[in-house]
Amino acid sequence: MELKRVVVTGIGAITPLGNNVEESWENLKKGVSGAAPITHFDASQFKTQFACEVKGFNAQDYIDRKEVRKMDIYTQYAIAAAKMAIDDSGMDLETIDKNEIGVVLGVGIGGIHTFEEEAGNYAVNGPVLGPKFNPFFIPKMIADIAAGYISIDYGFHGPNYTTTSACASSTNALADAFNLIRLGKANAMVTGGSEAAIWPSGVGGFNAMKALSTRNDEPEKASRPFSASRDGFVMGEGAGILVLEELEHAKARGAKIYAEVAGVGMSADAYHITASHPEGLGAKLVMQRALKDAEMQPSDIDYINVHGTSTHVGDISEVKAIKEVFGESAYKLNISSTKSMTGHLLGAAGAVEAIISILSVKNDIVPPTINHEDEDKDEEIDYTLNFTFNKAQERPIRAALSNTFGFGGHNACAIFKKYQG
Repeated sequence: MELKRVVVTGIGAITPLGNNVEESWENLKKGVSGAAPITHFDASQFKTQFACEVKGFNAQDYIDRKEVRKMDIYTQYAIAAAKMAIDDSGMDLETIDKNEIGVVLGVGIGGIHTFEEEAGNYAVNGPVLGPKFNPFFIPKMIADIAAGYISIDYGFHGPNYTTTSACASSTNALADAFNLIRLGKANAMVTGGSEAAIWPSGVGGFNAMKALSTRNDEPEKASRPFSASRDGFVMGEGAGILVLEELEHAKARGAKIYAEVAGVGMSADAYHITASHPEGLGAKLVMQRALKDAEMQPSDIDYINVHGTSTHVGDISEVKAIKEVFGESAYKLNISSTKSMTGHLLGAAGAVEAIISILSVKNDIVPPTINHEDEDKDEEIDYTLNFTFNKAQERPIRAALSNTFGFGGHNACAIFKKYQG
């Protein structure tokens, strides 16, 4: 069976750097940090009091006011980004075959705010008033509902589900969407991910694990991947949505094409529930598998958007894996962690970073890894690699690889290349 080619024809995003793709991309190129004191709740008693929040988002710009009340904010982000991506794709929704379009989204946690709110109300009022829950509690909370809403809103009758693999969730969703199209199971897929976990239980839970940076005096400088003084990740939120489409289907309707999806990889560390393998075993395997799937050599890749969360073990192990997989070609690559600006969007990270990788391929620009100082070097990291510190770099980018790794040892990556016709 000959596999079909898959291209990206639409993108949409809500991020801590902007409420659309254009604003987010401009701020990424400038090296702007999205970190600031938390406004979603009073974090003054928490060890971490800052995050990369979405700013100025108005759900009613995209969703009817009555419907907004039925949705957790992670679903609102997903629907807004999906509308952007579908509009951007230029699909004629009156004539296109909706039976051949599906939705696969990735979500790491889902409606944590809804769960926290309802459980809190019950804890306070339940003993007196009895169990009184919002009738929309369950559909607001469950992790699959954003994919369901998008399918319902647009009448897409193709495959419809959600992947959950912690911070690899939306890359796994993208991989599934890619495979469904190239195997002929759909003509197009709406894919990506969404997350909104900057609430007391989210921040408090990660604080208890000692996973978050506590640099409260300098939030904008807290995410500093590959620097010796890094002390944990900065939580982010938002959504990234892509429209993937079978090449001939896209060409037949005259769609613009951002890039081609060349291949995907998946692996497991099989090591620890939260820590990455110290030698980067799973990271090595996932990149090797993506290259094999894409029928590409390490020398074909010009840019890696790394997982790069600004944690001690994670950053070191990913660098080890890159050096082992890419060999001498590693020193010709640009590497950057855009989490230094967006924070870590958890289940939405892979989708947002896929969009960043696609825009890098399209525009021949590598966004920077910010917050590095020359004297702040970790003796376990090879700084002869090009981490694109502090300033974006223009260079020809034939193909970019995007890594995402999640708690539980889940690893997924995707390769995007310039569309050649």
